[in-house]
Formats: sequence, C-alpha cells, structure tokens
Amino acid sequence: MKKHFLILGGGLAGIEAAIKLRKLKYDVTLVSDRDYLFVYPISIWIPTKGIDFEKSAIPLAKLQKKHGFNLIIDTVEKIEAKQKKVVLSKQEITYDYLFVALGMGKVKPNGIENTLTICGIPKQSEQIREELDKLIKKGRGNIAVGFSGNPKDPTGSVVRGGPAFELLFNISVYLKKKGLRDNFNLNFFAPMEKPGIKMGKKAYSNLGKFLKRYKISAHTGKKISAFDADSISFEDGKKLNSDLTIFIAGGKGLKVIEDSDLPTNKAGFIETSLTTQVKGFPEVYAIGDSAALIGPQWAAKQGHMAEVMAKIAVYNAHEQILNSGKTKSYEDEVSILCIMDSGDGAALIKRTATEEKMIMLPIIGHWVKKAWGFYYKNSKLGRIPRIPGM
Repeated sequence: MKKHFLILGGGLAGIEAAIKLRKLKYDVTLVSDRDYLFVYPISIWIPTKGIDFEKSAIPLAKLQKKHGFNLIIDTVEKIEAKQKKVVLSKQEITYDYLFVALGMGKVKPNGIENTLTICGIPKQSEQIREELDKLIKKGRGNIAVGFSGNPKDPTGSVVRGGPAFELLFNISVYLKKKGLRDNFNLNFFAPMEKPGIKMGKKAYSNLGKFLKRYKISAHTGKKISAFDADSISFEDGKKLNSDLTIFIAGGKGLKVIEDSDLPTNKAGFIETSLTTQVKGFPEVYAIGDSAALIGPQWAAKQGHMAEVMAKIAVYNAHEQILNSGKTKSYEDEVSILCIMDSGDGAALIKRTATEEKMIMLPIIGHWVKKAWGFYYKNSKLGRIPRIPGM
C-alpha cells in the first residue's frame, strides 16, 4: 500500500522534506498557514531596499507544480498523534507518517508590541523598512537592534543572533550611502555577557571589530525588563533611547505542539532521537525549529540544520517502510554555517565539532550571499541543478 506522508509547515524544513519524499514517489500532503516559502536569510535586505519582499518569497503553488505534492493552505488547530489525525481549521486529515515542521513561537517580554522583528512574521520586514524611511525623512534618530534567548531551552539553540548583526551592519552602510550615518545612533543590545560566542572564539573576537567599523555601540550583559515606545529598560534601571527597536526574541514551542500528545521539553520543543523520530511515536518525525535540537552547547537552529534534519528524517522513514533496519543520525552534521552579510562585504563563519573558521570576504562576500539567494530559490524550483550537499 502506498504510504501517505503529511507535512505540517511550509518553511525550509517542510519544503525540503516534501521535495525529497516526492523523489521517492510517496504521496505527500503539505499544510502551511501561508501560501509562500519565506527565505529568511535574504530578508535582511528588505528594510534597506536591497530586495523586494516578493523576491524573498517563493509561491508554494509553484513548488507544488514542480514537485507534485498536495498543498493545503490552512491552520493547524490540533495534533492527535495517537489517532494519526491532524485537525485543521477547515478539515481533518489522517496520515501514515507525520513530519512536524511548524517552526517555533517566541518568548514575549514586557512591551514586545513596541518592537519589530526580522525573524518572525515575514511582513514585519516591510514595516521595518517603512519605519526606517520615516527616520531618514527626519534626518536623524536612534536605532536599536538586539536579541535574547529562552532560559528554559537547555542548549540555548533558540538564539538567533546572526540576522541582528547583519541588519545593523546593512543599516549602517545604507545610512552612509545616504550621507546620514553621523546623524544616527546605532545600538546593539543583548542580555548575554558574550552574545555571538556560539559562532566560535575567532568569530566572536572579530565581532567587536565589526561593531567598531560600523560605529555601533554595544549594550550587553544586562537583562531586559521592558520595551517602551521610545526606549528599552534594563533591570539595572538604565534606559536606552530608541526611535526604532528591532528585537529577535528567543524561541519556544508553539502552543499547538504543547497542547498535542507529542513529548516536549521544558521549552516546548518536540523531543526526538538523533534520527529525528519522535519518542514513543515511530511514524512521527520532528524537523527544523519544532524539534529540540540535540547537540553541543554551541549548537544553533539554522536554516541549513533544518534541511539536514529533513534529509535525515526522509531517509529514516523510507528505510523504516522498507524494513531494512538502516538508520542515520544528524549528530555528525551539527554545525553553524552562515555568510554574515554587511551590505559592503561579508564573513564566512563555520563551526563544527573539530573546527572554528571565520573568513573575511570584503566586497565580494555580499555578492556571494546574493548568489546563494538566487541559487536557493531557483534550485528549489528546479530551474538549475542542485549542488550536492547544499
């Protein structure tokens, strides 16, 4: 009997799983609450008008047409794994195998409504652009960009610091091109003593040089007590004035997952083995941000890790159906890998269990990341061949 795979989530992990399962000729249904795949790594250029919103989004209908999976645009209301059933807002759907790739929620500190984010609701990237335009018209202002984690997450894997640094550097370059850089105060903030240390000692040691080069003041090691309309309040009683606050909150499990019968950790992420198989549910796999990432303390949830987990899950589910006894683990593939863009260059950062690397790429690095964005979108749509391992 042909097996039916149900994938919840149309992000990087969900789409990668759908593509790989279709190559194995399985019946695949993908459920997403939005009709496009948002390519977050290149959305950093939307606020500075380096890319239009539409250029950072791939319509799911195009991916469906190319790869042949079934597509449902709907919201997941309830997961009943013991009954092999998922309740959507408009219908119920059953499955033989379930891949949960719904992403994650955000920790919400006091006053978070006074902030915008580059790693949350996609349309907020356009709101940041609009608010930045307002300040540019005024000719001056205070801009603060920061991030935090989730104390309940045992590995600290839910911290997304890279996009905060990239956005700050790009805003600095953007203002410089407009001849307004000296009229603006750019600030970085985070409650950790050493934000960015996950990238490795070499990368972290160079971070201060980046901040200095782009004239960015750092405010670290202070817990955030609240975000106000025109400032950020810290627990030591001090305030940081801000006309535009961009904040990447630490991640936590989605309520629909916490309310399900799937096992979760203290932060609300689905507990799996290194095979991505959910504990106690042999036909359920959790991938991407929905899953608790297993790895060293420096491990971080990134797009490439989401795709690694999708690849591992597809292999293991396929071998499970074949009853081959074969399994794969993502343990050896845990890594941090990114091109940290600055608008006028970039740095290639890589960290694995055996190496820490940071390669400076002045000027050309920016175009390397642009090229990656082109490659990612067009390879997913089948317009150009996919490079093995990417």
